[in-house]
Amino acid sequence: MVASDWTERHRPASERQLEGNEAQRKKIRTWLDQWQDGIPDKPGILLIGPPGVGKTTVARAVAADMGWQVIELNASDSRNAGAIRKAATHASTHGSLFMTPGKKPPKTLILLDEVDHLSGGLRAISTERISSLVSGENTDNSKELKGDSGGKAELLNLLSNTRQPVILACNDEMGLWGRTSSTWRTARDRFTRHLITIRFDRASDEALRRIAMRVIKEEGFTADPGAIDELVSNNPGDLRALVRDLQVMCTLVDSNLTKELVRENIETGVRDTTVEIFPGLDVLYRSRTATKAMTAARSLDKSPDDMVAWISWNNGVVFTEKEAIRRGSYSLSLADQLLTTRFRNTAHRSWYWGSNLAGLSASVTTSKPVEGRIFCTYPGFLRRGSSWVKKSVVNRLAETCGCSTKAVREELLPALVAVQSDNSEDFSISMALQLSPEEHAAISGLKLSHRSTKKLMENYAIELENLLSIKDVEEPVSEGLIEDLSEEENKDSGQKTLF
Repeated sequence: MVASDWTERHRPASERQLEGNEAQRKKIRTWLDQWQDGIPDKPGILLIGPPGVGKTTVARAVAADMGWQVIELNASDSRNAGAIRKAATHASTHGSLFMTPGKKPPKTLILLDEVDHLSGGLRAISTERISSLVSGENTDNSKELKGDSGGKAELLNLLSNTRQPVILACNDEMGLWGRTSSTWRTARDRFTRHLITIRFDRASDEALRRIAMRVIKEEGFTADPGAIDELVSNNPGDLRALVRDLQVMCTLVDSNLTKELVRENIETGVRDTTVEIFPGLDVLYRSRTATKAMTAARSLDKSPDDMVAWISWNNGVVFTEKEAIRRGSYSLSLADQLLTTRFRNTAHRSWYWGSNLAGLSASVTTSKPVEGRIFCTYPGFLRRGSSWVKKSVVNRLAETCGCSTKAVREELLPALVAVQSDNSEDFSISMALQLSPEEHAAISGLKLSHRSTKKLMENYAIELENLLSIKDVEEPVSEGLIEDLSEEENKDSGQKTLF
């Protein structure tokens, strides 16, 4: 039966038919060759890249060239601990079923796609419970595993004990590690101990053009040169989307695809470009022009108010320059002021600037391009019922600055934590506010159980005690803060600039 979906019909069956990501394919081939002689130091590979760049296609094609079988699980399958144990773990810890007497048995490639959508933590399910589910002996419906229960823990078990190659694929690795700021590093370290990470790039225009011509020829159609150029120029490097667009457009013609038809379909059916928040923030922080920054910000499915919150929370983590943080904070304060004007007048100019200043403060405020991986986190103050920092700190700031506790959580604390997290040994702010050692550790993002934190708290307590003992007259903290703010206002009393 011929596949009706062109993406399946024209999926490369061999590495010879693949396009793009040559260096990445070479790494995969080298790793698979190592399996011919035994089990490599890292028995798994994590393929990372946007949808449609051919991550799973490469894995299947290379395995086919080596004569290996493939066991695949994706997001549409049940992927709790029992399902993974039944489908993958058993196959990975036993020899291949497809053996020829007298010959070296072929490997079975375990392929798990879209692992970034594997929800849940690392808590393992008991072996007895999983075994009963796998064998079908479980008769108690209350003990059935729901959703992805125990899936990540079983995935770690799979990687730790496998005798067969394992390939994981995802769009955003943070989905696999977990979004919780206190646990994602632990999950990352436990997984990467067994994994080689390979990042896939978008397909080049030339690769897209060759694929389009091959598909059109194999389907018995022709195309004007301008039609292919128009199709490629409006494709972001998504191979799957390219083939699907060709299938749709070829149903509208008898034999030849024209430039006019391609342009008409692009204008009437623009693909949704909304992206998830974490990949979108990665693009935003790397933008070096205002135009690119605003385009990236608009692609995020967040309101202007939410964008101010997300950017203010993450600027202090991403930026390493204090001047960049200062300039970004000033821009965010302007954005916040401009956004509130929508309730006071009918002018839209202020709303426009307020909508875009948050994105600009995350990109062009820093003089140096952001390098390396960017690990943004969910704003703690947006979490319902969040207790991410002691209430006593919130109350102290509210009393000192004369504002509500809500304003402290949403506006003051993010900036304070961003500054203090990278300067935990700088006690000046905490001592000015007369915070306790535990409160200083809290705003510095430190865990009280760590030995280094306890030592830091001892040093802070000594310095605080010395300060209070030599202070004859205690000066109100608010007065010092007001003086600092006044100096900033005098400094910026001339013409205001955005940055």
